[in-house]
Amino acid sequence: MLRYVHLTLLVLYPIAWFAPLMRAGLLPLFGLSEISVISGLQSLWGSDVFLALLVTIFALFAPYLKTIGLALLHWGLLSPRTLPVLHILGKLAMADIFLIALYITLTKGIGIGRIEVAWGLYLFTFCILASLLFSFLSERDLKQSKAALQD
Repeated sequence: MLRYVHLTLLVLYPIAWFAPLMRAGLLPLFGLSEISVISGLQSLWGSDVFLALLVTIFALFAPYLKTIGLALLHWGLLSPRTLPVLHILGKLAMADIFLIALYITLTKGIGIGRIEVAWGLYLFTFCILASLLFSFLSERDLKQSKAALQD
């Protein structure tokens, strides 16, 4: 069952990338513009290529590669020895959530603009946390399988 539930992340991640993470505006009088992972990356590529590359790795590649790796592990197409690498990818993906939360906190603390958290941030966070949970459960299942084989 874990195999199939885990595969839903392959669909949910792209939705989370295009979903609005937050709505931001300079003054309360003007409308707020929606910011998603993809729109943020598009903006970054025009201004700071190095930061855009880091965010692309954290927000897109790390979580998706980890999800694919865990799926391959569940279906017996990848060696269980790759689990530590998948854990590192999960930590990189979680760093992205931390950065987004830090930006929101800093912007709200400065008080110049206005930021509202949107549903995409919750979806993206859910995907990352679900991936971490699936990783933990996969590791536990592998240890139980290994122990059963040794008995």
